[in-house]
Amino acid sequence: MSDDTNDGGVKQQKLQTPVGIHDLLPDDHEYFTFIKKVVRHRARQAGFKRITTPILENTEVFARGVGDATDIVSKEMYTFEDKGERSLTLKPEGTAGVVRSYIQHGMKEWPQPVQLYYIEPHFRYDKPQKGRYRQFWQIGFEIIGESDPALDAQIIDLANRINEDLGVAHLFSIQLNNIGCPKCRGKYKEDLVNFYIGKERSLCGNCQERLHNNPLRLLDCKSEDCQILAELAPKFDQYRCPECVDFYTKLKGFLDELAIEYVENPKLVRGLDYYTGTVFEFWDKHQGAQNAIGGGGRYDGLIELMGGPPTPGVGYASGIERIILNMKRENVTVPSKDAIHIFVAQLGDDAKRKCLPLMNKLRDRGIKTVGALGKASMKAQLRLADKFNVPYTLIMGITEVREGVIIIRDMAKGQQHTVSMDEVVEKVAALIGEENLDNYSPGEAIY
Repeated sequence: MSDDTNDGGVKQQKLQTPVGIHDLLPDDHEYFTFIKKVVRHRARQAGFKRITTPILENTEVFARGVGDATDIVSKEMYTFEDKGERSLTLKPEGTAGVVRSYIQHGMKEWPQPVQLYYIEPHFRYDKPQKGRYRQFWQIGFEIIGESDPALDAQIIDLANRINEDLGVAHLFSIQLNNIGCPKCRGKYKEDLVNFYIGKERSLCGNCQERLHNNPLRLLDCKSEDCQILAELAPKFDQYRCPECVDFYTKLKGFLDELAIEYVENPKLVRGLDYYTGTVFEFWDKHQGAQNAIGGGGRYDGLIELMGGPPTPGVGYASGIERIILNMKRENVTVPSKDAIHIFVAQLGDDAKRKCLPLMNKLRDRGIKTVGALGKASMKAQLRLADKFNVPYTLIMGITEVREGVIIIRDMAKGQQHTVSMDEVVEKVAALIGEENLDNYSPGEAIY
């Protein structure tokens, strides 16, 4: 952050965004708008309903749901006390809040399974990297109320279809694993810890902590020495109970039926304590987990852990900023809804009075219109119209007001002609083309 000196000679810091937090400028919002449209379309097709949970939750929601031993809870949460000395946290992930809402609002009485999706900001105090921010947006899907490998296959298929719609699916491989149920995972954890005992010096600092409080995370550490040990460690497929083997086998069969390619990855465990059974991630085919675009899995014990009745669930979440980075990497262009059709230039108060209602009429007709309503000269206004890159400019001065007409100027050809004020809206609409107009009715769902 650089310093400025004010008129009194006192240095002031330039105000900038906090570290790891960034502005979403208009160009990126075009990608955001497109991604949200694709997600909403696919979600509605599959019967998902949108939910928005608060940005702030009681800290216990995440401590109990995500797990005290996870990096998120132990190191990355933005937690503070409010004026009532209650501990609150900016939500670091979406599932725990959705599950809290499911329990609080009695969704177990709804038709099951309950299918919900969200598009929301989240917060983690993490080391900022390319595509990784301390405030970041995620899309997420949750299916709560049924345990069936066909639902796991459907949510993987939904995520893959969205990636295809966004032009990035070919960049990623689907990594797949089944980390078992509590019944078969206990013995595996015990043997895994025993394998690592005596090898602590070869582990990174994080994994030395994980060894006793979250041993499964030892398997997906990115440290080179930890990866070597993970290759030698016991493999979970030798520990799965018959029920978990059957569930995993059926899931792979459903994915095969959907013609979805996947890579079985016995080291994939994901970083949250609530996962059981199915886990999956979309990994970059060249950079691996370092550029994962999203992931998810089954959390059959989470609702009971958070105070509800035993209820199965499966979910998926993906980072929007990471999606945008990969769309740009592939030169994927998105439709722009922000291009201006018409610039209105005027001289004099009488012309300004005429132009204000005219601009509303143009906008109501679906013609995106901007006007320079200051005191700039006509020459300066036309230069501004060039900067807006509009195809046409409407020009009104003293003579046009007196005669009840307005000039339509073709900015590309430099040609212009005069029309009456009564005809200008439809004349302009014809020039822009009905297919390009931005029309909607107030009663329509426009967001």
